[in-house]
Amino acid sequence: MNTELMDRLKPVTEEEKRILIGDKKINKEIYTTSNEFTIDSNKMLEKGRLIDIRTHTRFIDFPAHKHNYIEIMYMCTGKTTHIINGDTKVVLEKGNLLFLNQFSYHEILPAGMEDIGINFIILPEFFDEVLPMLHKDNALSNFLVDTLRQNTTQASYLHYKVCDIIPIQNLIENLVWDLINKQHNHRQIDQTTMGLLFMQLVNQTERIEYDKQNQSYNTVAIKVLKYIEENYKTANLTTLAKSMNQSISSLSKMIKSSTGSTFKELLQNKRLNQSAHLLSATKLPITDIIYMVGYDNTSYFHRIFKERYGLSPKQYRDKKESNDKTM
Repeated sequence: MNTELMDRLKPVTEEEKRILIGDKKINKEIYTTSNEFTIDSNKMLEKGRLIDIRTHTRFIDFPAHKHNYIEIMYMCTGKTTHIINGDTKVVLEKGNLLFLNQFSYHEILPAGMEDIGINFIILPEFFDEVLPMLHKDNALSNFLVDTLRQNTTQASYLHYKVCDIIPIQNLIENLVWDLINKQHNHRQIDQTTMGLLFMQLVNQTERIEYDKQNQSYNTVAIKVLKYIEENYKTANLTTLAKSMNQSISSLSKMIKSSTGSTFKELLQNKRLNQSAHLLSATKLPITDIIYMVGYDNTSYFHRIFKERYGLSPKQYRDKKESNDKTM
């Protein structure tokens, strides 16, 4: 990370000074007003802010706690050891990211002087403003974001081992720089940078580790969604099941359980979304688009397209062109 940024992040904080001179407990009043140790976004964020950062408190065990926000931890140097949901040990090393939703319960073992980590404090609604930057119909990116902002009581985390992915490291550094310096248009910059970061992370699904409880289902969901994103023209369940050493029936059940949709529904959604994009963004003949997204039955395509969008493909294109001219 940039030397100037490290000079801003490395100094011992007032809280850490108290710890170094003998205070052996975290002062919970800094973090919460409740009896249970749930770190409160109202304590961590200025009023009106949806995202901010603070350096992780070193030199002491940070006791088990939850958050009422989404936390992303990034290691600038060194490493930290996390005990998540009571039984899962995660070692977060330099350049890697740990995403925790608000139901995850975790403890952080003592960090040393050179173990400099950044906590991104993010309200769930921040992602509502970031998502439009992503392809709104990309099921894979939606799945990853929903894992973090889900409105259930299911704890979840994503551990990204991306220390060697240069674009991701650059985007994180840009985001940290902006959050520290708070330019006048910082909110738009933060949203744009986070959107770009997620675009990069979607390409690194093989570098994710998940919570044990949901690991098998998360793995299946991401493999299936990535397969469809990359092979939607020719994708079929038989080929996928064979590549994953699963029976068609068992894989179908796992897909439905982990995504809430069948393989056919996921594939059809992707194909229709792609066809709508091509109708809007290109002048390609409709028959060519139908073939390009994986259909050879034009009447079937026209029927399902109209069921989805309430318009024929030609009407959809004409409406988009008309809207563009009036903008």
